[in-house]
Amino acid sequence: MERRPWQDIAHQVQSHRNRTLSQIQPPIPDVPSSLPGNVTGIPQALLSPREVEITTTFTEDLVFSLATGSLTSTEVTNAFLRRAGLAQKLTNCITEVLPERALARAKELDDFLSEHKRPRGPLHGLPISVKEHVGMKDLGLNAGFVAWAEEKADDDALILKILWQAGCVFYVRTAEPQSLMHLETSSNLYGVTVNPFDRLLTPGGSSGGEGSLIGLRGSCLGLGTDIGGSIRSPAANNGIFGFRPTTGRIPLLGLSAPQVGSGYIESVLGPLSTSLDGIKLFMRTVLAAKPWVTDPSLVPLPWRDEESHLGKNDYKRLRIAVLWSDAVVKPHPPVLRALKEVVTKLSKVRDVEIVDWKPYKHDFAWELIASLYYMDGGDQTTELIGSSGEPWRPLSRFIVSENPHVKHRTIAEIEDLKLQRDKYRYEYAQQWNSTATTMAQNGDLEDLVDVILCPASPGVAPPLDSSRYWGYTSQWNLLDYPALVFPVTTVDPALDVRDDEYSPTNDQDQFNHDLCKSSISSRAFVQPLISEDNGPEKYLGLPVSLQLVGRRYEDEKVVEALAYMKEKIGLPFS
Repeated sequence: MERRPWQDIAHQVQSHRNRTLSQIQPPIPDVPSSLPGNVTGIPQALLSPREVEITTTFTEDLVFSLATGSLTSTEVTNAFLRRAGLAQKLTNCITEVLPERALARAKELDDFLSEHKRPRGPLHGLPISVKEHVGMKDLGLNAGFVAWAEEKADDDALILKILWQAGCVFYVRTAEPQSLMHLETSSNLYGVTVNPFDRLLTPGGSSGGEGSLIGLRGSCLGLGTDIGGSIRSPAANNGIFGFRPTTGRIPLLGLSAPQVGSGYIESVLGPLSTSLDGIKLFMRTVLAAKPWVTDPSLVPLPWRDEESHLGKNDYKRLRIAVLWSDAVVKPHPPVLRALKEVVTKLSKVRDVEIVDWKPYKHDFAWELIASLYYMDGGDQTTELIGSSGEPWRPLSRFIVSENPHVKHRTIAEIEDLKLQRDKYRYEYAQQWNSTATTMAQNGDLEDLVDVILCPASPGVAPPLDSSRYWGYTSQWNLLDYPALVFPVTTVDPALDVRDDEYSPTNDQDQFNHDLCKSSISSRAFVQPLISEDNGPEKYLGLPVSLQLVGRRYEDEKVVEALAYMKEKIGLPFS
């Protein structure tokens, strides 16, 4: 049979998206024909004051207003539908909106509250955005591949069933990259998703549709996935919160993806939100449903927030280790400044102790995880891309065909890599254990470092097609440590001065150092609308984010530690 041109398939899915956008009422306002680089202020100028007020309200406050009836789910859902539609026009971040089913669900919830005088669940009436490859019954499930453009989900993913029972509304699905293995978001189906703070820069990936949408407040809480940084990269680039839980806590049943990792490096599903309380609300809600009863692969571990995980005897004491650099790629000036400002403020807090963290073989860690991603030599991804005739996106080629660690492995080689992975995890745990200051009589280590504070990436959001260093996020995937990204500050060219005398130590370091001074050229799907100069001024006002990391299954401690830091030093800084 003659193969359909991939361009025709892309046109078909984009036409479907446009039809769903046209169903939003009142119609989405037109955006200016000539857009500025930073488009974050445009929704406020085009939406009603009431819509702006609703969509800029934090998740936890919306949930309270919806549960008490001071806001209806119908009004809130309409507001987020319209803001999501604007976000699509500004950044190309969604694959479809679901106005008909979303508003029907919202009415059902409003009627329930009116009749029973109580909310349906802890997420009553709250609109939630969903990354496309999280299966939604009877809707497309392409995972960024043209070859899968006509695939449909037979059922809702387990995570969606749990959130539905908790009372939420699903109203929009968000863009992801070809192969799902980019720290950016570009596909031949939908084109390139861009950063709302600068449309010539990336929003990150692979949950970059979520990143741009939430960055523009077209959502307050969304679902992403992460196998190498795919939640944390978009969170960092868009100045929002993003959490990678430990594997085995949040269910993955019903997601679509090629067999990357094959279980050797597992993907996780987690939340992105405008607030830290939104992250906590998501985790508490999902785990309260006991998903391990349905999915026996999960650990039967509820969300433990009823008591402090810091210190003992109700005395809150926080020991933070600071990873200034992974000794592979030096962070850019804005990231180093953010680290210094946070550490300086924390060092003045009586109940906080700061120590330095020495990176342990992070270069080897990348070689190991890059090997474990594709045990089949990348054959399935290569076949999927080739079967439709679609071209390879630059970052798909980077992680598969240009990756020197992608090889066909024998069973013996696979087992050896697994042993190396487990040995490295053991060695890293021993390094963490070495941070204990005392040993209790029962043999327990005491006064261990609680969390590691570190960069979320080498710099702020980089130019399109240039996110080629994963080490600051993939490190924690390899170790399976929970990691939480949070906003700290914004770029200030007066303070974030490039070090032109720095001499990079390796090719990756050189590439990322050059990102501070290279010029931005136009890319496919993106019209250059602002200056191509890429000096310090180029990044003015971009979000600068950091990352907090904990040991396996200490997810609650990571969240509690950040809440404590926010309380004591006022994050994010204005």
